[in-house]
Amino acid sequence: MRLELVVIAAIIALDQATKAWVLWAYRPWTWPIEVTPFFNLVLVWNEGISFGLLQGNDASLQRWALTALAVVIAAALWWWLRTGEHGRSQRWGLVLIIGGALGNAIDRAVHGAVVDFLDFHVAGWHWPAFNVADSAIVIGAVLLVLDGLWGRKPAST
Repeated sequence: MRLELVVIAAIIALDQATKAWVLWAYRPWTWPIEVTPFFNLVLVWNEGISFGLLQGNDASLQRWALTALAVVIAAALWWWLRTGEHGRSQRWGLVLIIGGALGNAIDRAVHGAVVDFLDFHVAGWHWPAFNVADSAIVIGAVLLVLDGLWGRKPAST
């Protein structure tokens, strides 16, 4: 479990470091920054959940409810990780989701919203802005789905 904790800590550190850099570097008169024809750096404060859903509701209640929910989910996933035997993709999927959930929970607790800054777009269509923690969560979820579809199956009784 030591390696899993190191990876969770690394995800949180990378997530928080990139968000700190964005907040430090942000100047409204120079942002968004076009990095490539399909990728920009932006600053978006996401008070809602994934893809900005629930944006603009009772912010103070929502801030702490979503922070608590993320911590409870991370704790439940940690418990799941610690109990039982897991295949490699399931194990690392859980680790990535835990690290991402805690990274975004820190933002909610500190800033009241999640800092999103990665903006991919094609032909005028923009994917909702996201961050390193969101990326870890999505990759972790994909690993769990793949494990569910093609992972080893428990022996039938």
